[in-house]
Amino acid sequence: MPFTQNSVKFHDGHSAPQLGLGVWQVEDDITAQVVGTALKEGYRLVDTAAIYGNEKGVGLGLAGSGMAREDLFVTTKLWNDRHGHDSTPAAFQESLDRLGLDYVDLYLIHWPVPAQDRYVQAWEAMLGLRDEGRARSIGVSNFNISHLQRLLDETGVLPVVNQIELHPRFQQAELREFHAEHGIQTQAWSPLGRGALWEDPVLKAVALKHERTVAQVMIRWHIQSGNMVIPKSVTPARIRENFQVYDFALDDEDMAAIAELDRADGRSGPDPKTFGAPK
Repeated sequence: MPFTQNSVKFHDGHSAPQLGLGVWQVEDDITAQVVGTALKEGYRLVDTAAIYGNEKGVGLGLAGSGMAREDLFVTTKLWNDRHGHDSTPAAFQESLDRLGLDYVDLYLIHWPVPAQDRYVQAWEAMLGLRDEGRARSIGVSNFNISHLQRLLDETGVLPVVNQIELHPRFQQAELREFHAEHGIQTQAWSPLGRGALWEDPVLKAVALKHERTVAQVMIRWHIQSGNMVIPKSVTPARIRENFQVYDFALDDEDMAAIAELDRADGRSGPDPKTFGAPK
């Protein structure tokens, strides 16, 4: 029996599942199977991106599930070379075509790429896509406070979501506080720390205490922290395991111990301040 999960509400009035499936680095030829497996386990949110090269596979997996479109939540993202008033809508339509959908539930700017200074243009174009109803909600990924503040200052509209690298070793408290103050939902990518935390003694002790895996403890930590979270796996058993986090809870002692794992140098992915700049 699939587990029931929480949902979060965006400041634009739409809602989304808190836990979803990420498909970064999943080959397109197996993506449909992976998505189908996740949907059978109870997942309803699937997160992809143009640069992942697997939007077509995601679309095939969604279509093959036989589920009603309104019961699914689909996210995709705009890549760095398509920021602009004209190029952003064109890139969005290409993503829709690959997905085989009439709309997506959430469209994100993948990176701000401040060196090219076109993310505000991309955001203005995405506002038009939202108003047309082809992107039900719009958000960003990997934006820092300064990037978010500029969107607000220049357009008056903040994203509903900022998807950021976030895991117990890199908890981004200041950015998450800004999100909370401005009604932006935090969504975690690399939520399990890219495998670097499997042997962490604190997490292993918490997992042993609850008779759970370290991955389940980290996902549960995200959920109790209020984060949306999109763990990736192509293995059916791990897809199932990652969703089985709604029948236990971490206590205050657990949460405090995990809070102590935060490191200023805990980032494993690119830095948004510099990523995408010319070499």
